[in-house]
Amino acid sequence: MSEIKNASIVKEANIYYDGKVTSRTVNLSNGTTQSLGIMLPGAYTFSTAKAEIMEMLSGELEIKLPGEEWKTLSTPESFNVPANASFDLKIKTVTDYCCSYIES
Repeated sequence: MSEIKNASIVKEANIYYDGKVTSRTVNLSNGTTQSLGIMLPGAYTFSTAKAEIMEMLSGELEIKLPGEEWKTLSTPESFNVPANASFDLKIKTVTDYCCSYIES
């Protein structure tokens, strides 16, 4: 899906790693939440509360999910992150992403 309809966007940015990772929260009319963001090249670790689906809109990265080896992904790809987990990213090129939070 290249367009989000019937949504509200939180103006204030979510800023991580000294501005090298930013996103905006999108609240959908069906009650679910997504974030749209950009990650600049670098190495990052993130923790999740809810399960997530990360959709790469552009870019290239390496990811290490819990219990898995490093793997390289490039656009267009997506990956799932389990709830209450930590994962590592090595961003190779500027990466545009959409993160969908999964309600349990």
